[in-house]
Formats: sequence, C-alpha cells, structure tokens
Amino acid sequence: MKNKHTFKLSILLIMVLVLTGCQAISEFVSGFKQDFIGLTMTVQTYDEQAQIIDSMTGKSVSIERDEEFDSQTAEGSTKADSQVLDIQIGGHTMTHVGSSLIAAEKGLNDLTMEVDNRVELYDTRSNLPFISRLQDNLGQTFFGKKKTIMVRSQNGTPLAVYSGNKVSYFKTDVPKSTGLIIDGKYLFIYRCDYTIYDNELLENS
Repeated sequence: MKNKHTFKLSILLIMVLVLTGCQAISEFVSGFKQDFIGLTMTVQTYDEQAQIIDSMTGKSVSIERDEEFDSQTAEGSTKADSQVLDIQIGGHTMTHVGSSLIAAEKGLNDLTMEVDNRVELYDTRSNLPFISRLQDNLGQTFFGKKKTIMVRSQNGTPLAVYSGNKVSYFKTDVPKSTGLIIDGKYLFIYRCDYTIYDNELLENS
C-alpha cells in the first residue's frame, strides 16, 4: 500500500514538473524561433536622456553577439565576448554597440504612462532570506512570477516599464544584456539599468 502511494506521489510530482515547466519551455521556444525564423519585435535604442535614437519593427528579428568582434587576452588563453550586436531584421543586418537598447516581442506593452516609474518601498514583513531566494529560483524556472520590470538608461533616466503574471529572466550570450520571458513573450535588454520587483512588493508598499 505504501509503495502504491509512493508511486502515485511520484507520478503526481512528475506531472507537476512537466505542466509547470512552462517558463523554461518558453525560453527554449523563444530562442529556437529567434534562431530559425525570427520574432516579430520592435527594437529601440536610446540616448542617456531616454530619447529614442532608432526605432525599428520587423516580422523576422534575431539578435545575437557578433562573434567577429570577440577578442583574446594578451596571453591568448581566454576570449572576451564582444559587446557588438548582430541584429537581423527581415533579411537585413543592423550592427549596434554602446547605447541602451530594448527589443520587445509583439504583444508586450510599455506601461510607462500607466505605472509610476519611481518607487519608494517600506516593508515590515519578516522572512528567511534563503527561503525567499529558493522560492524565487523555483518560481523562475518552473512557474514564472508576477513581476514588474522598470528599465532605465545608463544614467538612471526611466525608459520603459513592463509587467506580467509569469515573468522569468535569464542570461544571454551578449555581455551586459538580459533576456526575459513575460507571459510567453520575449524581452531583450542591452546596456540598461533595470530593477525587477515582485508585484506583491509594489502592491503592499
């Protein structure tokens, strides 16, 4: 009887992991689509005052590190990854380096006009930090969490605000960049300051 319950519990845990592994799957699918067919995205670059320099929208957008600009150390033993972006838009190439860049997949909305992009928090609740980090890491990988992302230029000027019910973030192969999956949509942030808040933290502040 005990073995039967253990077996059922094991099956249940496997089903939960499969069904809730959506964020990891979404990350994989977004990467696959970007590599092979591209994503419908809007790519914008900004100056330090948060003014848009370039704005481009395409149905087949892919962003990668331009490996031609990778360099080796003086000893020649280690390679420094290039910060130059190779951006493909509808079969055409754009090379970019330096200024802040945000690429948002179609369906992601900038909430700057709806959300105060300056935050003042005061939270009196107590918790165990290592438990919070464990919960956040699990949420990141399997569930995604309700989060708000506030993006700023390199001098701290607000650029954009995004929010979602299932948000996770991950490193990319481009230095000084971050990839995010927000409710199944891809957001790429390059050379920007940003803060990611749990929505509950903002709601209870």
